[in-house]
Amino acid sequence: MVLTRGSDQLPVSTKFDMRSDPGVVRNYGKLLVEMVSIVPDGVVCFFVSYSYMDGIIATWSETGILKEIMQQKLVFIETQDVVETTLALDNYRRACDRGRGAVFFSVARGKVAEGIDFDRHYGRLVVMYGVPFQYTLSKILLARLEYLRDTFQIKEGDFLTFDALRQAAQCVGRVIRSKADYGMMIFADKRYSRHDKRSKLPGWILSHLRDAHLNLSTDMAIHIAREFLRKMAQPYDKAGTTMGKKTLLTQEDLDKMAETGVQDMVY
Repeated sequence: MVLTRGSDQLPVSTKFDMRSDPGVVRNYGKLLVEMVSIVPDGVVCFFVSYSYMDGIIATWSETGILKEIMQQKLVFIETQDVVETTLALDNYRRACDRGRGAVFFSVARGKVAEGIDFDRHYGRLVVMYGVPFQYTLSKILLARLEYLRDTFQIKEGDFLTFDALRQAAQCVGRVIRSKADYGMMIFADKRYSRHDKRSKLPGWILSHLRDAHLNLSTDMAIHIAREFLRKMAQPYDKAGTTMGKKTLLTQEDLDKMAETGVQDMVY
């Protein structure tokens, strides 16, 4: 889903001129408060930077939003200390295993975004707050942009947008790790509703991104989430069939494939 505005219809974005707006921070918090009340088990949130995450959490704490979240689930936070983050991850998984449920605050391009999976009940919802653009005043990045422009005629803006959307996809992709897994992905920034931005997302995300889910308010997103979770809560017959098609192959199926060839199998 792409969330473009809060319940009060104010647009949400992490653009530099909007990220410190009290309305944006409040709407981001209210989205999470509503979601943790209906989503079971684990919820993962990704922010564009450590400084932005720290600022948002501090504001949520002052306004009571963080307390509302913690009434529903435990909260764990990624830090730049590897030991602290590892301990937080272990406790997050323990809370999910025991049915308590938890929220994990993380940062795009951080340790968690790069290599930690939130499969099964460890991640039923992931929220990407904003578009994770790189820090553009970095000398290394400026040199790379100059090389791409001079050698391949790739515009700076095109590369930065592609890189940011690739990073966002990597973050949200942490929650779907097998064919029997399920979860919700929310891109919380009005810029994702623009075709020039959204088109740079991977095909596996775009194929599940319906037109009706490209311009949602918090209330609409909550309604869609309720319907999706109700549908996914139905019993899943791993050995049987769904809609007349095989979902998982048995050993007999594999043996038959080896003998007769894939063309004769019914999936």
